[in-house]
Formats: sequence, structure tokens, C-alpha cells
Amino acid sequence: MNPAKRTITKFNTKRSIDKVIPNSFHKWTLSVGGKKYSWNNDMERIGIARQGLPYDVIEEISRKIDRPVKAVLTAIDIPQTTYNKKKKEHSLLERKDSELVLLINELVDYGVEVFNQEEEKFQRWLKKPNQSLGGNIPDSMLDTVSGINEIKYALNRIEFGNLA
Repeated sequence: MNPAKRTITKFNTKRSIDKVIPNSFHKWTLSVGGKKYSWNNDMERIGIARQGLPYDVIEEISRKIDRPVKAVLTAIDIPQTTYNKKKKEHSLLERKDSELVLLINELVDYGVEVFNQEEEKFQRWLKKPNQSLGGNIPDSMLDTVSGINEIKYALNRIEFGNLA
């Protein structure tokens, strides 16, 4: 080929990035009492957590993780009597509790995605001891942000073909 006739094209970073971002972009949603909460990133999650979520969200998370409301209350450290009273008053969860609920919601959505939308398989995985989690049962680790992150790391290893 004649070097004089070769055209040099400039690398198009936007086109390159557009190929990557759609796969790594997540939009999480949570519907509670007719209101829909949605967020794309940590900053938006922080905004929702600061506003507080209604106590009704506990029932939604209970449904999503297929555990009784009492188990969710234990995970986020809210006594049953407080829950009953605050729900009746239509109060909002505190920031830290709201954030924990949002993180659990993200985890469940990610887990279902990793298990190819087979929710039952993910639910079974959540309830079995896991060697990559030190022999702990994943859903017993939903009470801390660090525990949720460890579960996400285990799911990430499954997604990319490592044993977890």
C-alpha cells in the first residue's frame, strides 16, 4: 500500500466509551406505597437515604429477599414495636437504615442478574453457607454495609467465573 494514500483517522474516545458504559450502567428502583425511588449512583443513593424511606419499605425488602419482616427488622436493628408504631405514624426510616435498605435492594437486583434472572436460584444461594464468605450464610451478613459488600464480591466472582 502506498503510504501517501493512507488516511489517518483520529481515535474516537466517545464511541469507545459508549460501547462500555451501557453494560456497566445500572439504574436501581424501589417502589413503596405508590412512590417510586430510583438512583443511578452513590450520590443519588445518598440523597434518597438522607430524605428517608417510609417504614413500608421493610415489607418490600422482606418480599425481595424472601424472608419474614422480623428477619429484616433484625438485620437493620429495629425492634418490632418501634416498627409497628412508626409504620402506623407513616414515619420515615433514619438515614443509616434507609441506606442499608437501599444497599440490600441493590444487592438483590445484582444477585438476580448474576443468576440469569432465576430468582429462586439466587434465593437458595442466599440461604446456603458459602466458603468464599468464611462459611457464613450470605443472608446472615445483610446487617452491615461491609457484609453486603462481601456478598457483592462473592456474586462478582460468580459472574466472572470464579468459584464462590
